[in-house]
Amino acid sequence: MKQLENYRLWRFVLIAMLVPLAFVAFWPSPVDQPVQGQLAAVLRFLHRHGIPAWFNYRFVEASANVALFVPVGVVSSLAFPSWTLWKTGAFGLLISGCMELGQLLFLHDRFPSRLDLVTNTSGAVIGAVLAVAAVKEVQVRRLPAADL
Repeated sequence: MKQLENYRLWRFVLIAMLVPLAFVAFWPSPVDQPVQGQLAAVLRFLHRHGIPAWFNYRFVEASANVALFVPVGVVSSLAFPSWTLWKTGAFGLLISGCMELGQLLFLHDRFPSRLDLVTNTSGAVIGAVLAVAAVKEVQVRRLPAADL
């Protein structure tokens, strides 16, 4: 439990996590561009073998955006345990908004998206929920049997 309560460490981890996230956000071309052909081929194969059409590139991209921000929510919750889910969601929205604004202003081959704001924020909130649940589970397991 001591590691979970080391807020300074988690704040450092959060800052460190933002560096590779910035590379993904501000890479001059879309980061999936080198694998778009392979992804399209895999999706065509899956659709031919019964996977529904809604499982398409847009769905995969949105899911990847959610997954990208789940760790941000987890670490934010550990770094700032007094934050509510709303504050963690607002933090995820702020980071995502900065990324999308940077793409709009500086990267002509990248396209800012409202959907990215929603999926990134959702990922941060999902991560926060998972972190809160995990911390509570650890606390329950550490209670002596007499306290139950």
